[in-house]
Amino acid sequence: MSLLTEINVQGYPRKPDTRSRVTCNGSAADKAPPGVAAATEMPVLTFLLSFCFLLSTEAFYFHMGEREEKCIIEDIPGDTLVTGTFKTQQWDTDRHDFLQSAPGLGMFVAVTTYNDEVLLSKLYGPQGTFYFTSHSPGEHIICLESNSTRLVSFGGSKLRIHLDIRVGEHDLDAAIAQAKDKVNEVSFKLEHLIEQIEQIIKEQNYQRDREEKFRITSEDTNNNVLWWAFAQTLIFISVGIFQMKYLKDFFIAKKLV
Repeated sequence: MSLLTEINVQGYPRKPDTRSRVTCNGSAADKAPPGVAAATEMPVLTFLLSFCFLLSTEAFYFHMGEREEKCIIEDIPGDTLVTGTFKTQQWDTDRHDFLQSAPGLGMFVAVTTYNDEVLLSKLYGPQGTFYFTSHSPGEHIICLESNSTRLVSFGGSKLRIHLDIRVGEHDLDAAIAQAKDKVNEVSFKLEHLIEQIEQIIKEQNYQRDREEKFRITSEDTNNNVLWWAFAQTLIFISVGIFQMKYLKDFFIAKKLV
């Protein structure tokens, strides 16, 4: 992730990878009844756990002033769901620390592509979750701008924004909570795993396309350098021949040779 504006990300503990949060948070085999059901679920759960760290997630915080805009750039494959969760903390001059929340402040979130296509433009509260789907692969610009909802704004207030961006993730906790039995629970987990595999395939195809474009650009650059070197050599040889002929004619005309 690259930043359009300089941000402070030091000291922020990275969150544990939540790409497969439900399958990683505790062992479902412990909750299974003894017998065939638990024995049947063990290979499935082991297979699910092997995919716990496959999809990408970014969690960090940065500082900004009220009504100030800061943007980040995410390189996202096409047709991919992106989930962003943010929380705003306001600086307390009396306590010399950030408050747990920022009441009265809103956060305007805008997501655009380099083709100026607007994917999201919405005003949220001091904390919230936003979603958008990339229509084409490439870099997407995610901008956040604080906007006070009060009549009197605290123009010089310092804010700390916690931002967590998940690429290609779908929440599974609600679906698992509504599952009536272990069969449905495993079924939901398998569906979630299939979505993750599809997302991994998309990312691999996107990286393959980028690698192909880079290879073509490198080959074109090498060919251009080769032809330019050949053209320079021809120019030097032509200039040398012209100078030799000119000097020879000059010396003959002056009867020096």
